[in-house]
Amino acid sequence: MLRRCQWVPKVAAQRKIRHPPSRVFVKYSTSALIIQSSISRASIQTVYGNIVISVAGGNFYLSFYSFFEAPRCCLCVFISCGRGGLVQFECSNPSDFRIDAYGVVYAARTLQHSVLPASPLQIKASDTTTQQQWHCTCPDVKEIAFPSRNTDSQLKRMKRDWVIPPINVPENSRGPFPQELVRIRSDHDKNRSLRYSVTGPGADQPPTGIFIIDPISGELSVNKPLDREHIPNFHLRAHAVDLNGNQVENPIDIVINVIDMNDNRPEFTHQIWNGTVPEGSKPGTFVMTVTSVDKDDPKTANGMLRYKILSQNPESPTSNMFTINNKTGGIITVAAGLDREKVPQYTLIIQATDMEGNPMYGLSNTATAVIRVTDINDNPPEFTAETFFGEVPENRVNVIVANLTVTDKDQPNTPAWNAVYKITGGDPTGRFSVPTDPTTNEGLVTVVKPIDYEISRTYVLTVEARNEVPLARGIHSPRQSTATVSIRVIDVNESPYFEPNPKLIKLEEGMIPETTLTTFTAQDPDRFMQQTIRYSKLSDPANWLRIDPNTGRITTTAVLDRESPFVKNSLYNATFLASDSGVPPASGTGTLQIFLLDINDNAPKVFPQEAEICEKPEPNAINITALDGDLNPNAGPFAFELAHRPSDVRRNWTITRISGDYAQVSLKIGFLESGIYEIPIIITDSGNLPMSNTSYLRIKVCQCDINGDCTDQQHIMAAGLGTGAIISILLCIIILLILVLMFVVWMKRRDKERQAKQLLIDPEDDVRDNILKYDEEGGGEEDQDYDLSQLQQPDTIEPDAIKPVGIRRLDERPLHPEPQYPMRSAAPHPGDIGDFINEGLKAADNDPTAPPYDSLLVFDYEGSGSTAGSLSSLNSSSSGGDQDYDYLNDWGPRFRKLADMYGGSDD
Repeated sequence: MLRRCQWVPKVAAQRKIRHPPSRVFVKYSTSALIIQSSISRASIQTVYGNIVISVAGGNFYLSFYSFFEAPRCCLCVFISCGRGGLVQFECSNPSDFRIDAYGVVYAARTLQHSVLPASPLQIKASDTTTQQQWHCTCPDVKEIAFPSRNTDSQLKRMKRDWVIPPINVPENSRGPFPQELVRIRSDHDKNRSLRYSVTGPGADQPPTGIFIIDPISGELSVNKPLDREHIPNFHLRAHAVDLNGNQVENPIDIVINVIDMNDNRPEFTHQIWNGTVPEGSKPGTFVMTVTSVDKDDPKTANGMLRYKILSQNPESPTSNMFTINNKTGGIITVAAGLDREKVPQYTLIIQATDMEGNPMYGLSNTATAVIRVTDINDNPPEFTAETFFGEVPENRVNVIVANLTVTDKDQPNTPAWNAVYKITGGDPTGRFSVPTDPTTNEGLVTVVKPIDYEISRTYVLTVEARNEVPLARGIHSPRQSTATVSIRVIDVNESPYFEPNPKLIKLEEGMIPETTLTTFTAQDPDRFMQQTIRYSKLSDPANWLRIDPNTGRITTTAVLDRESPFVKNSLYNATFLASDSGVPPASGTGTLQIFLLDINDNAPKVFPQEAEICEKPEPNAINITALDGDLNPNAGPFAFELAHRPSDVRRNWTITRISGDYAQVSLKIGFLESGIYEIPIIITDSGNLPMSNTSYLRIKVCQCDINGDCTDQQHIMAAGLGTGAIISILLCIIILLILVLMFVVWMKRRDKERQAKQLLIDPEDDVRDNILKYDEEGGGEEDQDYDLSQLQQPDTIEPDAIKPVGIRRLDERPLHPEPQYPMRSAAPHPGDIGDFINEGLKAADNDPTAPPYDSLLVFDYEGSGSTAGSLSSLNSSSSGGDQDYDYLNDWGPRFRKLADMYGGSDD
């Protein structure tokens, strides 16, 4: 068993270096700092010039500072544990320093003097046998004194303050706490008692309580472990005051640097990284970059990362298809053979290690890199067969004849997989095309132009398949990328066709019926079918033509007239139909255009046909021309002449030719009475065998104003009313007369009916007081001045025999012949109206022909006091007790109900 080793500290004086014991020799030069020890195992912490060597956590620290005067330092010598085992030393910065097996530290390169704090050099000492490590702490405390100053005179120049070197405190220290860092002292504490304090973040400002100071001794201590990743340094200010609180020294600044420890692992910014690389890429092709971060100080080895690929899956075609830049994290290819069709994706495990990748004491972390191999066009499309077959009926277009299938190993639905088909032979006229089906990638052989069986019965096409993008360099199309398509054409019954169509012929108009014009025949394109063609007429607007159904000969059935409304621009169109005898039959149409040449078959007419002229023709004259349905030279120029009859035409009128088409008609005499005159004018055209015609010019002679316009009311008549307007006026007059006549007849009939309704009363009875007028107010006895003579004199009623024909009461019997029944006896007219009504009631009861014509009349008087009394007092024998109504049963079903009503019992 080995006894516990310990560190024995030796303290040197301030600002002065005391050499260590003879067993340890320290030498500093510009090229190397040599630590030589007479024992094999040693550890040291010392300060020499601006270089500080210290031990903390089992490691050596070598630091450079920018002050001249060395601070207070201590020297630690490792005392041998009694055995001669070797100590292994490790340097944390091998790029700048190296240490051999004997503990000699060499500068690996020329070091430049720097005014900034340098990174500490970490040297680790461990026993090679027991793997034991040793730690050293310097118990001595550095002392910082306030710079002296002269307080006696304000005019004397003051000494410049010292530059206090920073205090280095390792992070994550385990204590014990509080751990003393430095002692603050003032020269004035010899004369009087002082109190010390510090201010700043970490002391009296957030985060508070990290640093504390003994107010009497001035010892500054750290109260808890520090975290460089949280706060890398602290800026404090030290104060010295007397017991009264008066400042005795200028505050001094103290900088406390937190020394970084390797306490953070590298962290990748993404746990899974995705990258792509084209297949077939050459070695050295960049793929992607992975990055990680370390919270430790990047200026030290604690934050310097190195990358490494731990594994590759799959390991095909080799296990090292990729490499990574250990500093930047860039991944590149290092081997050829990337083939997406074999390995579409690689998965790499990437490791990041700090301490510059030292696997012994560096911290590591891993991430996954997924590299997808992208497709390139390194596989051409290949047909599944050498020859494809199809058939199509002739004259069919936009028909798919055959489907061409191909295989392609590239990634589906990409430009490297999508096929493009091209016809390279067998289709010189361009009757086929091969578009691509976007879903199946098949080639669709399609007919784009009609195919004629009579011209070619088969087609043999050569089709080549390619991709949308060219093949990769070095890849050539194989023979399987070309195929043959054999297409058979099916014969079908085609429609006959006329040649030429339309057919134009020129004829003179006036052709007589049954004249042969031409033969209009059609041809059957089916040369290999024995068929006959028949013709028929499809369109003949004027019904002038007829076609022979067998020969196609066209003859006329009427006179051809160029001036017919069915002729447009001297051209007459007729359409004919040709049908063959195929199954099913086919037909075609042809148009015959007849250009009619003009002949002089229309006489000219005067235009306009109506005009006006003044009685005194000085300001006016009539310009006329001629209308001729023929064309030149069968039309104008025209010759105008007045007819010889009647004789007054040439005496009153004269005509003057203005040009070949116009003439002027004017009065020959100085005055002509107003009226309408028809002037016969003879017009002759200029045709070969000219035609003449006498047409009438209707002229209205009227009184004119100073402007030469007619002013009398006959202006409208001169224009002439049309037949429709005259008929309308006559109809209006007739309707008006009929309405007036109907109104007169209605008035007369109303008077007759009013007279027929009047009641006769005795003139001696005055019932005026009983006559009431409703819906009227005001007045007294004088307002009721009624003519009651009709009610008082029933004798004045006209007998039926003397009433005018057609004047009847509404309640009278109809005039058509009726069955003969016994006539009712005529009762004498009583003088009183009541007796008259009673007599009429009795006669109605005994008359079998009375119903339903015995309705009572409603008279225009009301009230009591009438000499007739109340009608309710009248005794009627309608109950049937006085008369036998059984004979009503013999009159039919309509009267049986009436017989029951009148002839029934009282019950």
